[in-house]
Amino acid sequence: MADMATHVITGAGSGIGAAVARRLHARGDELVLYARDAGRAKELAAQFPGARTLVGDLADPERLSWAFSHQSLPDQADSLLHIAGVVDLGPVGELTPKTWRHQLDVNLVAPAELTRHLLPQLRMSRGHVIFVNSGAGLNAHAGWSAYAASKHGLKALADSLRHEEHGNGVRVTSVYPGRTASPMQAKVHSQEGKEYYPARWIDPESVATTIVTALDLPRDAEINDLTVRPGR
Repeated sequence: MADMATHVITGAGSGIGAAVARRLHARGDELVLYARDAGRAKELAAQFPGARTLVGDLADPERLSWAFSHQSLPDQADSLLHIAGVVDLGPVGELTPKTWRHQLDVNLVAPAELTRHLLPQLRMSRGHVIFVNSGAGLNAHAGWSAYAASKHGLKALADSLRHEEHGNGVRVTSVYPGRTASPMQAKVHSQEGKEYYPARWIDPESVATTIVTALDLPRDAEINDLTVRPGR
């Protein structure tokens, strides 16, 4: 990326998102950190001095246009990093429409809507959209139907966007991490009724390295899909 690139990041409060934000902040890039409410925005701004914030509830994508109309979207966006996500496990026979909709809204519809709003800036900068997907975006297992459906959909969104925006110079990458040591993973283990041992899983810093590598790749190449699995 060019010097002083501007990155819009969702999910910067913990896990992979926080690791990516720390990495980009440390090298002096400009950050626009996405927060679900004003309180969270204040916390992120304190955590990353100099960063700007953008507020909107990913769980209510139909209201994002309204939220953005009361704020200033960044004039420049060299990358849009979709890292926020939610997970709720359960068998198809027990999952309610509310649980389905929540995961589809946060993990799929909101990234599409946020991308729509920032596409003019991304086209102008010949920027990069990175979707942090999941191993569940490639294979669905018992108990994972709603989450996996949202992530399979996210792969389709990324693939379509890549074809649509290639001529505009916008690069699109999907990253599929395996189990990563994060608050989300702790929740998954709790829902699975399993003991959680963070050392068994990928360090968020390692996934951050793959994301920054994709961002920094010279312009003559584009990483389309990147699968990252636990190495131990």
